Amino acid sequence: MHIPASNGSKRSNMLKYSTLAILSVFSIEVFLGLVAGSLAILSDGLHAFFDTLSSLMLFISLQASIKPPDEEHMYGHEKFEPLGGLIGGFVLIVLAIITALEAISGILRGEPHINMDLSLAGFIALAYTLSIDLLRMFIFRSSFKDSSPTIKAGFYHAISDMGSTLIALLGYWLSTYGVIYGDYLASLTLSALLIFLSAKFVRDNIMELSDVAPKGAILKVKEEISNVSGDLFTCENLRIRRSGGKIFIRATLKVPDYMSLDEAHKITTEIEKNITRALGDTDILFHIEPCGIGGMRTEKFIEDIVSEIEGVTSVHDVNLTYYNRKVYATLHVQVEPTMPLSEAHALAERIEKKILNSITNVGNVLVHIEPSNIELERGHVMDEDEIDRLAQIVVKKYGDGLKIKRIATYIANGRRYINIECVSLREIPVEEAHKISSEIEDTIREKISNVIVTVHMETDDVKGMREIVS
Repeated sequence: MHIPASNGSKRSNMLKYSTLAILSVFSIEVFLGLVAGSLAILSDGLHAFFDTLSSLMLFISLQASIKPPDEEHMYGHEKFEPLGGLIGGFVLIVLAIITALEAISGILRGEPHINMDLSLAGFIALAYTLSIDLLRMFIFRSSFKDSSPTIKAGFYHAISDMGSTLIALLGYWLSTYGVIYGDYLASLTLSALLIFLSAKFVRDNIMELSDVAPKGAILKVKEEISNVSGDLFTCENLRIRRSGGKIFIRATLKVPDYMSLDEAHKITTEIEKNITRALGDTDILFHIEPCGIGGMRTEKFIEDIVSEIEGVTSVHDVNLTYYNRKVYATLHVQVEPTMPLSEAHALAERIEKKILNSITNVGNVLVHIEPSNIELERGHVMDEDEIDRLAQIVVKKYGDGLKIKRIATYIANGRRYINIECVSLREIPVEEAHKISSEIEDTIREKISNVIVTVHMETDDVKGMREIVS
């Protein structure tokens, strides 16, 4: 991202017209100041000359900052803008010091240098300068809210010029009546104020060039991540810096491992929109990493904490689902077959409470209690040969008229998938084939937990059949 063309063009035009206006002020004040013999007007003209140079530098820096990223400046050219603001700030300090030295020098001399016969020329020059200063202040103030360093520098220059003009006007007017010290004392006061404002402005630009995070930005980013994700996301390696009018944000978001990538992306997009709405022009890059609890997958974490509860023999088939910003958990818990139902219900409540206290944003916990004498094999730990033998035993139930062509098995998202292709040696109706497929699938699911079984039926006229027999 870079400064929008319309915004950059607007800033550029303001600085261009401001530079031309200051240049006209310099020309008129120097000429009429020499005519009137006014040191105050000549000093203000010198002030305008330095401001012309400063505005020209700001204009050049802004022209560089609005260029889009290229191969040599992959983050864009926004750094040129605070650099221009830094130069402008130093120029303001120099101007303030010059004004103060000139005031001190005038006090030490103790005499004015005004041609009283041509004093009207001085008032004309100061009136023109004051009108230009007011016009520049109005132009820059209307766009001051965009927080551009160059616009701020232009606005401060306009204030500086107006203050200098008012001081020159006051001093020139007093000098026409023989009073010289009021002008110099007012000039010293303005110089001190300018030095303070300029030093603060220089400091702000130095901080920006050194990539100091904008004040309050870190807290705002963390706040939006927490609010939008419901405390499910944690932020690590957060990096924030300002470059010109843009804020760059980089961070790693730790996302619960049970959340889908699509859902995580949706929440992250909402976080980015809220941050941009709060901080303005931003360039945000979040790296999403799935994470469990305590260095293990969340399902395994639940198995461990539930297994520690007295009365639990074993835990299996833990499933977590994320929906509407809530986590829904289901799990099977084995207990002693002789345990009374009332005790089993109380145990289920303790399990639910344990999970609710251990995991954030749990919407519901469903515990299925079953006796421990049920034969159960963990599907994802069975090897290919064991699964093949089990499938052969099931198919043999239907006699020699049914054979296995192929068995494919794999694990995805913590679940075992078994795909079985069977061949019927006789023609049978689809209804019967579906019934046989369903019986095979149900039989295998009874023997292996956490498994998805799919059986495909076909007749023996399919070429290339590979019989697998035990």
